[in-house]
Amino acid sequence: MYQARIAAGPLAVATIAGFPPEIDALADQARPGYGFLRAAWYRGAGEQAGTTLVVQRGEGGALLAAIPLVPFGPAIARTHKVAGLYWPFRSILIAPDCTEHELAAALRHKAFGPVWRLGPARMDDPATLTLIGGAHAAGWRVLSRPAGTSWVIDLDAMRRTGLPRNSVARKLRNGWRKLEALGTPQWRSVRGAQWNDSVLGDLARIEADSWIGRSTDGSGAKFLNAAQRAYWRTALTDPALAERLSAAILMLDDRPVAFSFDLDDGPIRYAIAGSHAEELKHCYIGKHVNYRALEECLASPLSRFDLGSGDSGYKREMGARPGYDMTDLLLVRSPIAAWALAKAWGPPIDPVERARADA
Repeated sequence: MYQARIAAGPLAVATIAGFPPEIDALADQARPGYGFLRAAWYRGAGEQAGTTLVVQRGEGGALLAAIPLVPFGPAIARTHKVAGLYWPFRSILIAPDCTEHELAAALRHKAFGPVWRLGPARMDDPATLTLIGGAHAAGWRVLSRPAGTSWVIDLDAMRRTGLPRNSVARKLRNGWRKLEALGTPQWRSVRGAQWNDSVLGDLARIEADSWIGRSTDGSGAKFLNAAQRAYWRTALTDPALAERLSAAILMLDDRPVAFSFDLDDGPIRYAIAGSHAEELKHCYIGKHVNYRALEECLASPLSRFDLGSGDSGYKREMGARPGYDMTDLLLVRSPIAAWALAKAWGPPIDPVERARADA
């Protein structure tokens, strides 16, 4: 236990093995769109060597922050990174009333080692901005490199304008007729208690039949191998996450041929993954699952559909626009080490310039 005296009172920082319930308690307080950052989300990566720093106002006081860390890079370097999947983003959990000064006191804890990483992180995330400010106050150098721009659909605006465009609608109709010539296409929806190993196996089968399964080493897949499925099996043991996660699966007779896999959190849907059987791409089945997910969003109370970064062509066609920038942060204790690492990673964030930009 580490104690630090700051203006707000005594601060207690506990180093806890694994991913404790305090994470869920803070996730329940998180702003909309961030509630998925639960213990099972961090634990799902199978990195049982993880450590979480839990910050409180004094022994047994109000929770201020939880920072789940896992080893990163060579063990001899004693470096860490914030746990969790690459997408939608990585973040630490900070209570709404946690200040930069309180976080700065916690960031002096020896558990962080000489270097640790947070990324990709949203640059419009209050937790990210509080972390940057607290890190500077604690003496860390914060290096940053761009990690893309997320493409977002304004669902409220689209409900007024309508979709799809005539050209897209024609493609979808023509593709569906081609599917009907091969069998009986139908939709299957999965959420909450409907998740099971059989469903994960169907998603794996689709990925095996896709270009990623046939033309790559499969590292970019979500369900293709046992380790990838194990992550989601662990995450889905949390009923709150199982209810947030959904899949729209296109079946051709008894065969699963395409899917869209998404995460709903508050007013936001995050598109996590999609895939389709390569030999049926002439039926536009990839486009079918994308627009199926979009139709579900439009029929729901959701207000944003976040498609993530990269491959902007089909996202523009769906009506997405650039939303927010992502960054990959490297926090370095030593000024000399930061100067050396900046050459490979990216420039340091200037606290004066950041304060001016915030103002």
